[in-house]
Amino acid sequence: MLIGYMRVSKTDGSQTTDLQRDALVSAGVGNSYIYEDFCSGSLDDRPSLDAALKALREGDTLVVWKLDRLGRSLRHLINTMHDLTHRGIGLKVLAGQGASIDTTTPTGKLVFGIFAALAEFERELIAERTRAGLAAARARGRKGGAPFKMTPAKLRRAMAAMGKPETVVGKLCRELGITRQTLYRHVDPKGELRNDGKLLLERTGKKSK
Repeated sequence: MLIGYMRVSKTDGSQTTDLQRDALVSAGVGNSYIYEDFCSGSLDDRPSLDAALKALREGDTLVVWKLDRLGRSLRHLINTMHDLTHRGIGLKVLAGQGASIDTTTPTGKLVFGIFAALAEFERELIAERTRAGLAAARARGRKGGAPFKMTPAKLRRAMAAMGKPETVVGKLCRELGITRQTLYRHVDPKGELRNDGKLLLERTGKKSK
């Protein structure tokens, strides 16, 4: 099944939905399977995107007009795409710079792999700078590092909430005091633990022993 998502933002001049909707319908998406948000790209709260992600099932394909309609940042975009791939769901981009992405095809998977590699490279650079900063701070006799925003208690609340269809992800993130990106690094849309979530529980479990 094809499920479409479109986002309309007054800040970037895309106030009208006709262009996006026409493109999605032309790609084979039924009108009743198109989810729509009215917000800027930087806002965490996107109820229709959350609903679309929850509606998708293995074998389905999420279709968007342009890549910037889906992700707020490269990292958020890659996390979303990894989640879709892990769940056996395809992603197809119809126009713009990401128009080569169709993860249901070998070429599209290759393009996605390049995007993912760039995001991983960015993460490694940030981690390297962080480690260097902490090492310099320790050399000067100071302890560094911010506390983890996700805690075991928050993680368990997130796991329980994400398993419920009525959960609004943006509201949950505000209640927990975390970003949507942090949430999806630790749990998937069904409330199942991801690697970061497993590592957090393992790390805190070892400390409590």
